[in-house]
Amino acid sequence: MLNIKRIAQQLGSTDGAEIAEAALVLPLVFTLLLGIIWFGRAFNIYSTIQQAAQQGAITAARDSCATCGNALPNATTAVDPVVVAVLKASSLDASQIKQWEANNPTPGLQSCPAPAPPVSCTLTGNKIWVCSSVLLNSSTQPAQCGAMVSFQYPFTFNLLSLTPLPSITMSAQAQSRMEN
Repeated sequence: MLNIKRIAQQLGSTDGAEIAEAALVLPLVFTLLLGIIWFGRAFNIYSTIQQAAQQGAITAARDSCATCGNALPNATTAVDPVVVAVLKASSLDASQIKQWEANNPTPGLQSCPAPAPPVSCTLTGNKIWVCSSVLLNSSTQPAQCGAMVSFQYPFTFNLLSLTPLPSITMSAQAQSRMEN
């Protein structure tokens, strides 16, 4: 009879310890889970904007028609739809694109050798910088010319739409060489 009382006392005293342990561990597990979700979404957005910039640079570096030769001024208008399409494929809002820098998207760009026109950077309607006639690698012979696309995109993780955390601005920049 004495052993039964002792066992009952030991069982009764451990109930509160399990609840206390769960109260300590569950917030840590929940925080870790939210961190994994937050990092995964940030990585997905970064990968998407890099892909959008790459597709935009490929579009900007290509001729707009077979008989026009190097028709890059028209390429700046063709970049916007390509970048927006890639962003929409991942359910990103293209209206959130931020301009790279106010005055100069990429300082120190070198122009392609003559007879190519000098570097010209234009800002599209969606705040995307498109630079044409950019010298991509000065060490190669012959020199490789191409186009560059750059923009920024904000990332804010909202916890159940209650409190937004600070915004992170991600930069995307890509180059593509022109085919002759």
